[in-house]
Amino acid sequence: MLYPQNIEQKLGFDRIREHLNELCVSSLGRAFVNKIRFADNYDLIQKMIRQVAEMKDILAFEPQAFPSQNYLDVNLQLSKVAIEGAFLTEEEFFDLKLSLRTIQECLRFFDNKEPEAYPQLRELVGTAFSADLNLRQILDSLDKVIDDRGKLKDNASPELQSIRRRIQSQELDLRKKLESILKNARSNGWVSDDFSLTLRGGRMVIPIAAEHKRKIKGFVHDESDTGKTVFLEPTEVLEANNEIRELESAERREIIRILMELTTRVRPHVPVLRKAYTFLGIIDFIRAKARLAIEINGVAPLSLNSQIVDWKNAVHPLLFLSFKKQGKKVQPLTIKLDSEQRILLISGPNAGGKSVTLKTLGLVQYMYQCGLLVPMSEYSTIGIFRSVFIDIGDEQSLENDLSTYSSHLTNMKYFLINSDRKTLFLIDEFGTGTEPTLGGAIAESILEDLNRSGAYGAINTHYTNLKTFADKTKGLVNGAMRYDAEHLEPLYELEIGKPGSSFAIEIAYKIGLPKAIIDKSKQKIGNQQVSFEKLIKELEIEKKVFADKNVENAQKQRKLDQLLEQYNSLKSYLETEKKTILNTAKIQAKELIKNTNQKIEATIKEIREQGAEKLATKEIRQDLVDFQESLVLEKVNPVAKKPTPKEEKEKEEREEIEVILGEISVGSLVRIKGQEALGEVLSLRGKDAEIAIGDLKTTVKINRLEKISRKEYKQKISSSTKIVGVDMNDKLMNFSFNLDLRGKRGEEALVEVDRFMNDAIMVGYDELRIVHGKGDGILRNLIRQHLRGYKQVASTQDEHADRGGAGVTLVSMR
Repeated sequence: MLYPQNIEQKLGFDRIREHLNELCVSSLGRAFVNKIRFADNYDLIQKMIRQVAEMKDILAFEPQAFPSQNYLDVNLQLSKVAIEGAFLTEEEFFDLKLSLRTIQECLRFFDNKEPEAYPQLRELVGTAFSADLNLRQILDSLDKVIDDRGKLKDNASPELQSIRRRIQSQELDLRKKLESILKNARSNGWVSDDFSLTLRGGRMVIPIAAEHKRKIKGFVHDESDTGKTVFLEPTEVLEANNEIRELESAERREIIRILMELTTRVRPHVPVLRKAYTFLGIIDFIRAKARLAIEINGVAPLSLNSQIVDWKNAVHPLLFLSFKKQGKKVQPLTIKLDSEQRILLISGPNAGGKSVTLKTLGLVQYMYQCGLLVPMSEYSTIGIFRSVFIDIGDEQSLENDLSTYSSHLTNMKYFLINSDRKTLFLIDEFGTGTEPTLGGAIAESILEDLNRSGAYGAINTHYTNLKTFADKTKGLVNGAMRYDAEHLEPLYELEIGKPGSSFAIEIAYKIGLPKAIIDKSKQKIGNQQVSFEKLIKELEIEKKVFADKNVENAQKQRKLDQLLEQYNSLKSYLETEKKTILNTAKIQAKELIKNTNQKIEATIKEIREQGAEKLATKEIRQDLVDFQESLVLEKVNPVAKKPTPKEEKEKEEREEIEVILGEISVGSLVRIKGQEALGEVLSLRGKDAEIAIGDLKTTVKINRLEKISRKEYKQKISSSTKIVGVDMNDKLMNFSFNLDLRGKRGEEALVEVDRFMNDAIMVGYDELRIVHGKGDGILRNLIRQHLRGYKQVASTQDEHADRGGAGVTLVSMR
């Protein structure tokens, strides 16, 4: 039961219906849009909703696979086919062919899906088509006769093919004759150079100047508007034109015969074809509803076969579409009506959103029970109502006369007589239109009776007595349209559980009403009312402050949780990596020491046996160099424990051998000839060597250097500067793969990068992270250019956007 009769216009559903008509692509679908009716059958509503939800998924995820055109209404053609002796034209058959192909594509779409996919639409297919309809057979018949331009094919019959070939041959001969006559006339100056052959009355003629028309024998069929040109059929081609006309008549007779025969083949299928086109119309209709759902973000919320409203983030669909065009956002509505709080009493300032809230509630519920998806969160719950009653004015009137109040009371009378537990009623500006005291008293009595009926509803009001009544009466609950009391601006948010204030005094202040007038008003309404309004205002301000604090605290907590998660993850990763690296290093170090000791012992023995002969020594030295290179290629991780005295001794013996061999390489300890300066070779470039003497780096010719053993080196520098050893275990324990360079200058940053990369290469990390910030990108480019100089660097790239993006460089090592 719906009230009043124009409920669709008052709620705005008529505009929803108009938009659905626009979204349909055929009159077939629009016919179903016009048949939309409010339903209270739960199973029927669920079937319609699920059909639209399935179509929405099709349009969202595979729009190209489902047909979107040629939803043509050919019911008139089918009625014509049903008449004995009638036949369809080529154009009518072409429409039938296109639309049947669309139906076939719809069926093929579902045939290619799994049996459990789109069950509601698949069920619709099953009920619409019977085994008697063989679309493939009908389409084959049409394809043999009608081409893709909507014309009869030449090979539609042997007779038609023969006639058309003869027509083509005759027209070719005729054209040749006329071209010859035209050429001769042009050479004699009877015809202008820009004239060409044309048709008049279905006969091929030549245009010729009127003064020369008697120069050529023939029949004049027409003349130009000015009369200066006539269209002449020469006597030589008269017979040829006659033959062509006869052949064209024969062609028309054959075409009619073919079309009649084709119509006769289709005639037995008319009853089942009507069902097929009903299906096509329903599909167009459902497709339009799905397109609307996509536009308004409509969903199928949880539905119960009972009376309940538990909506999260619902929006008015028409307002949403309007705001979307303007690039604005609608404030969503969260509302709840259940058996404990069936009637919501909404109060608040004018223009604060009370009427929009009521219309949103009414329109969205009406849409759902008409089988449309609704704009709200999917985790909302929606119920079913048998009756919807509304008393909503379309305009805010400056005058409330007796007739307006009488109209409201007439509506209230209907509500009181017909409301029950399955009714949803909506009342805007409850009790207005008469003297406030009497109006408030009558409104309270009506509200009490509506509550007793068990109906559900929402009411807008400014009356304080109704707010008080709702606060102490079971089944009723107050609600307020939130208002920024500090800035005196509406927030358009509904808050259930407390009454709202009209903020009349505050709005009067904002508008600039004289203070004396406002003070007198306060005195007239009494301290109790002023205190009540003041309390509500203070609560609004306090609530806003605490809400902002809660948001700030929640953000801080989320950030803290993220940092804690990152810390735990990083800690776990580092511990795992540490164990892996140490275990691998221990195994490789043991193997390296074992192989090295064996090789050194064998080398010393061989040198002693050979008596240090020059050629033999050279071969032994080359053998040792090859062994050294093989160790380098193994890329052994240098992590190891401190060498034992025995290992130190063996190392010194190896170095003595190297001194004997005399070859200087990277890492060799050397002395500058004729000086006491000792150093370590850092790199070799041709005949030059870069050496480190304490903290000083310098380049010296190789022939000025002589190699010394580590033992001699230690003895010489024991009382002076010495090279500091590296504790790899300490490096591994304290190394961080993350380097923060924010705030540093370019030179400082590059020094830090070099130190960082040296440590990283030493400990063998695969991936590093350098934080430099975004800024203008100067420091980032400088660092990445510098990193290209390291052969150990495989690539550099930005960090993930959630973890710093272009402000962080990830370094992948080879």
